[in-house]
Amino acid sequence: MTTIDLGLPELGGLAGVPTTDEPQKAKDYKSDQEVRWCPGCGDYIVLNAVQSFLPSLGLKRENIVFVSGIGCSSRFPYYMNTYGMHSIHGRAPAIATGLAVSRPDLSVWVVTGDGDALSIGGNHLIHTLRRNVNLKILLFNNRIYGLTKGQYSPTSETGKITKSTPAGSLDHPFNPVSLALGAEASFVGRALDSDKKGLTEVLRQAAEHRGSALVEIYQNCPIFNDGAFDVLKDADDAKRRIINLEHGKPITFGVDGEYGVVRSGFAGLEVAKISEVGMESVVVHDATLEDPSYAFALSRLSAQDLSHTVTGVFRNVKRTTYDDAARDQVEKAKAAKPADLAALLRGKDTWTVLSD
Repeated sequence: MTTIDLGLPELGGLAGVPTTDEPQKAKDYKSDQEVRWCPGCGDYIVLNAVQSFLPSLGLKRENIVFVSGIGCSSRFPYYMNTYGMHSIHGRAPAIATGLAVSRPDLSVWVVTGDGDALSIGGNHLIHTLRRNVNLKILLFNNRIYGLTKGQYSPTSETGKITKSTPAGSLDHPFNPVSLALGAEASFVGRALDSDKKGLTEVLRQAAEHRGSALVEIYQNCPIFNDGAFDVLKDADDAKRRIINLEHGKPITFGVDGEYGVVRSGFAGLEVAKISEVGMESVVVHDATLEDPSYAFALSRLSAQDLSHTVTGVFRNVKRTTYDDAARDQVEKAKAAKPADLAALLRGKDTWTVLSD
């Protein structure tokens, strides 16, 4: 992976964003707007987690921006007592990129859904990630189109019966984490809406990261896809299914920690009983590996049926951000040759349009 040396100090995701000395609480981040999601929607939990987490950053609220696209999750900016914009279907990353490049004093967050981000917005998402724009992207995944009343989405399981697929979906769904890692995102995480502690920890690390940080959040839609993640919320089932990643620790899970993740084949990973392979064979998680193939192999452990579901931070590496590089390029160009608008307008690279 190529890194451009800009001569900049080691910058965290919040560097350059003004801080406040005034103690903040979750209520300070709640707007005066009525929250209008369906009763029981997982969006409420995520909203509460974000509002509770943001005060710990110590930032001025006027220097925090939430940009959303279209969908149930995209009402998010209305409920945050920060700046924000409910933008265009799938285009939130493009608008947020403009903010991040032009305003380094802002902490810019994107809120999107599985339909908004991975269907019409797929192009914008992957290019934002490959460019490594300094954005925090929260991707709410409920495996359905909720706002438009229950059509299958790019993350719906194969065979899913919906209003738009009455005989079952033929599509193979996206794994958003795999997609992000394929685009070489510098930070990728996953959390459950019902796991406030785990979600808060992933959000904290995403906020501290400088670069594109994508966090997939499994989120329940009680109206059109109720119970999609219930198997991950039952205490015993969760222990058998959820593989939680902690940097620097062996990857183990199970009711009594009897399973572990081990190497398999060429650059692959699989689940095995520790009693059969030995603890020495269990992989120690390293989110900072430059080669994304390891994190990608972890993402492939997650199956459509949620038999194995990996959560936590998959990848967290340092790479030059697009916005830092763009600002540096502009400054160098100014120093080398001052801008001359008149020369540009009167230059030779012009055309004459003739009309009949």
